[in-house]
Amino acid sequence: MKERKFILEVRNLEKTYVKNGKRIYAVNDISFYAAPGEAVGIIGESGSGKSTLLRQIACLEKADKGGILLEGRDITGERTETICGSMQMIFQDAVRSFNPRMILKTAIDDVLRQIGGMSGAALDERREALIRMVGLTPEQAEKYPGQISGGQCQRMAIARALAAEPKILLCDEITSALDVSVQAQVMRLLKSLKQELALTILFVTHDLALAAGFCDRLLVMKDGVCVEQGISEEIVRDPKESYTRSLLQAILPLP
Repeated sequence: MKERKFILEVRNLEKTYVKNGKRIYAVNDISFYAAPGEAVGIIGESGSGKSTLLRQIACLEKADKGGILLEGRDITGERTETICGSMQMIFQDAVRSFNPRMILKTAIDDVLRQIGGMSGAALDERREALIRMVGLTPEQAEKYPGQISGGQCQRMAIARALAAEPKILLCDEITSALDVSVQAQVMRLLKSLKQELALTILFVTHDLALAAGFCDRLLVMKDGVCVEQGISEEIVRDPKESYTRSLLQAILPLP
């Protein structure tokens, strides 16, 4: 039997904080994997540790214990240009993720120069292709972040992430600030990009229904602990844990 290859492996990851003299686990012994081209949903309510987990994977926060492997290489605690190119983070507040004093295309150009090594006409051509890929126009990229809608700004953030030609997108509640119709548009875009570019996506959200409809597998977190993980359809059809059942109960009746 052929051994399955993983693009990302998280092994026994831990992160603690001290509050009022007491040590609190934000991430407690979390392990999971992601295969190439797979979408993994990380689900949980506010304070469950899901965003902290994602920031550790992105090497934006240092893990106290455990390891992170990217294509078999241990990258725990690293933050190199190669890693930044391979994994790109997309944040919840798209507008604030851009410099408010710079037009949007500048942010994309910076990535194309620094990670892609591009310049001149080749850079301009690639930038325009990325902007059109996410359903926007070059004219919209001439605006400042506050001059376009939240949904358009999130699309521009996706274009900026794609400029690095990543293998993995790390999406942190990227639709939570959008209204339902715009949220659906962004999810359709992500699905299309996942298929077209064979992207692996880690999708953090509090919305179990949204994740179940998009992700191949789910990781359910509560108080820093993974209470359940598995194939999306199986978890929705037959949740094993009471916490998962309570999340499902909010979106559909359970027996």
